Amino acid sequence: EGATGRGAKPKAGLVGFTVSDLRIPDALEPWERDEWIGSPARIATALDIMTEGPLGGAAFNNEFGRPAILGYFRTFELGDRGYHKPVMLAGGVGTVRAQHVQKAKVPAGAALVVLGGPAFLIGLGGGAASSLAQGASAEDLDFASVQRDNAEIQRRCQEVIDRCWALGDKNPILSIHDVGAGGLSNAMPELVHDAGLGAKLELRKIPTGEPDLSPLELWSNEAQERYVMAIGQERLAEFAALCARERAPWAQLGIATPDGRLTLADERGGPPPVDLPLEVVLGKPPRMTRRAEPLPSPRRALDLAGASVADALERVLGLPTVADKTFLISIGDRTVGGMVSRDPMIGRFQVPVADCALTTAGFDTYAGEVMALGERPPVALLDAAAASRLAIAEAITNLAGAPIGTAPSALGRIKLSCNWMAAAGHPGEDARLYAGVKAAAETAVALGIAIPVGKDSMSMRTQWDGKAVVSPVTLVVTAFGPVEDVRKNITPELRGTGELLLVDLGAGQGRLGASCLAQVFGQLGDVPPDLDDPTKLRGFFATMQSLVADGKLLAYHDRADGGAIVTALEMAFASGLGLELDLTALHADAFRALFAEELGAIIEVTREHVDAVRAAFAKHNIGVHAIGRAVAGEQIRVSHGGALVLDASRSELRARWSHVTHQIARRRDDSACADEEHATRIDAANPGIATKLTFDPAQDIAAPFIAKGARPRVAILREQGVNGQIEMAAAFTRAGFDAVDIHMTDLIEGRADLSDCRGAIACGGFSFGDVLGAGRGWATTFRYNARAQSAIRRFADRHDTFVLGVCNGCQMVADLAPDLVRSTKDVWPRFVKNRSERFEARLVTLRIEPSPSLFFKDMVGSRIPVASAHGEGRAEFASPAQLELLESRSLVSARFVDGHGDTTELYPANPNGSPNGIAAITTSDGRITVIMPHPERVFRTVQMSWHPPEWGRCDDSPWMRMFRNARVWVG
Repeated sequence: EGATGRGAKPKAGLVGFTVSDLRIPDALEPWERDEWIGSPARIATALDIMTEGPLGGAAFNNEFGRPAILGYFRTFELGDRGYHKPVMLAGGVGTVRAQHVQKAKVPAGAALVVLGGPAFLIGLGGGAASSLAQGASAEDLDFASVQRDNAEIQRRCQEVIDRCWALGDKNPILSIHDVGAGGLSNAMPELVHDAGLGAKLELRKIPTGEPDLSPLELWSNEAQERYVMAIGQERLAEFAALCARERAPWAQLGIATPDGRLTLADERGGPPPVDLPLEVVLGKPPRMTRRAEPLPSPRRALDLAGASVADALERVLGLPTVADKTFLISIGDRTVGGMVSRDPMIGRFQVPVADCALTTAGFDTYAGEVMALGERPPVALLDAAAASRLAIAEAITNLAGAPIGTAPSALGRIKLSCNWMAAAGHPGEDARLYAGVKAAAETAVALGIAIPVGKDSMSMRTQWDGKAVVSPVTLVVTAFGPVEDVRKNITPELRGTGELLLVDLGAGQGRLGASCLAQVFGQLGDVPPDLDDPTKLRGFFATMQSLVADGKLLAYHDRADGGAIVTALEMAFASGLGLELDLTALHADAFRALFAEELGAIIEVTREHVDAVRAAFAKHNIGVHAIGRAVAGEQIRVSHGGALVLDASRSELRARWSHVTHQIARRRDDSACADEEHATRIDAANPGIATKLTFDPAQDIAAPFIAKGARPRVAILREQGVNGQIEMAAAFTRAGFDAVDIHMTDLIEGRADLSDCRGAIACGGFSFGDVLGAGRGWATTFRYNARAQSAIRRFADRHDTFVLGVCNGCQMVADLAPDLVRSTKDVWPRFVKNRSERFEARLVTLRIEPSPSLFFKDMVGSRIPVASAHGEGRAEFASPAQLELLESRSLVSARFVDGHGDTTELYPANPNGSPNGIAAITTSDGRITVIMPHPERVFRTVQMSWHPPEWGRCDDSPWMRMFRNARVWVG
């Protein structure tokens, strides 16, 4: 769901995966078996999906340039129920300016345009194949439906759209529609039908990458990264110029007509392939009637066969649904755009346990947006209505720690997107779907929340070799809402200075039906949790918002998959603390107390606020139980009914919880890197991220220069595929510069020559999709284009200019360095694939080294966390002598260091494996600096996934100093 509306600016995304477990011997984890089920050509294993699925989603998001900061991951299989047909959810949150919300009036004669990539033989099985049970269709139809993505084309399209809406009321786009199911055959009719018009189009004007496509294939293929638009004829030349600047392919297919008729002519002759009234195409079809016959749910009391709590916990922590998700989170860029305030990684140990994701509304505000997910599909096998209610309720409890507002109507500020999956037509499933949808609607009404959008897939059934697996009715709820101040968000990170309270919306029932505990014992159980009283959820949300606003909470984590024990452990993992808990008050039965997935949350409250917090929830008849506290050290002790049911070290439990991510990383990535990361996770002596500052970040050293009124121009350079220019421009603007957007086409065409600029900044992204290697395509543009080469050489030869290259720009400048500064010819490295063999998105720590770099003046010795996101960042030298020369000249400006402050080549503190921890290098005069991590994405403290609490008193992060150093140097 990545398409953007007219004037839309998407900022942040989410991904989700749902796959089957495999039924195998107890000696192995369910997902670890490496053999195929059925025919290898047709049915992939859960491990294949868990390995490859996240890579595909992350790769597109990374290259397109949208941060993936929220997601879910569930595995399930029980008998003939499960997810052999996987679910993947993708979407995002953004903002639309008011003047762009409504489509403008489209006049007859307006140009009808397609923007984006060419047509390919893709998606011709489309609606037919995707609506069939997997494995039920012909093989050629399945493969005709496989998409081929092109994230760089998507990026170029987005840049054109951004340039258009940035013109405000002068936006040349009158109406826009994304190309999806049905291709142009659906998008173009809908575009003009919305305007009450018809269309006269030419088939052969459609750009195509396969010239032998038939008229049907050309018109109906579902090649992605395309939009159709209506543009006034008088603005068409302006639009064409924007497309040329961004190198975005486009074509005019025809014009809008007043007759309401769709005509698609073929200049090769013969009758028009399409010539009919649009009402025939888009008129209301006959309503479908279905008979939904309910079937009884398979209810049987849970039998744990005498298992101990410790045994049960061992199994639950190894379930991928519950376990550490680092393997799919660290491969996705979570900081691009510079407006992410809360990503999944919590605390100085960067543990992926966040309840929600937050973004800021701009670079100079604390207001923003929050989104969270909720889903409980296994519950649908027992009670589809309860599953829907729980999904909505879980989405709300996930974002209850974010400051949405204390007004009585604050809950109504939340909006929901409901995505439904079901095996329509399978016995009993239509009735479950009806019950689930009805319950979702009733719950939303009872809570006063709107559901303005959603999607569905009614084909969740897989069959092969006479077997069939049917997925549960699945509702994935995404909740979105505005946030008043992102700094007030409460996370699962414990402080160890208060009491732990469990807020129980389940009224002590401890229902275990369809829980993770039941799943790891191969059962479903009988009675599932439910949202029994929506008014209690309303009261819970209102109370939480009041407590958040008043600053009475230290930590918050909602209770969901795995129950209260997993909730508490995740908080401990993120905090590096031990626990002393007594869960007797939750339920008389230890398993129900620890593993029930009733709605609720664990909160940490300072001792002086405990009574007030209890009283606040009591007003809504919500039970609150004191369950213990976080303590210093490694030990996790849990009691129930006077017996010690769990006594283990945090490292031991963390090792089990992270087993899934460790094993997948060992198989998918560099195994040595995976082992190094796992060793760090379970090292009790690991201090996590440790900071040190040798300067005052609150001191604005550029203020005297800004006060003079002068704003020197800096060129924010970008090539096609670059996606980090906005946050870079924001950082330099904040430091007192006039940041100017300069595309390489501007240099090539002579629209800019850098003569009026004091700085040139090469930004991060994926120039040319990195198909020519890291930054080398971009460097080649400079090297083999006379105007561009002349501009950059003349710029670098001036002694009053500076150059900064970050990430992809770092790779480009390093490759171009011999052409810029002759003395660096035998010193600068090239940047190659990370040692882990993966794109790495991490919060890492850099130590600023003594060097001539103008950017790091007076910062030497500081250790500062920074966002890092790249796939090819390992510095490779032609010889050991080259590295020694760089070191001897003190040209290393920053190094990756571990939690002890020591230079490291170990993963993931050094995410790419560069020798000597090299993260930034400079020239002997300090005017040219390149750095692989992204300081421009964390120049504000609210942009950092973690920072010491005291840094929050200053809006500027320590990284703002490097940009101000540049302003002072310019004078």
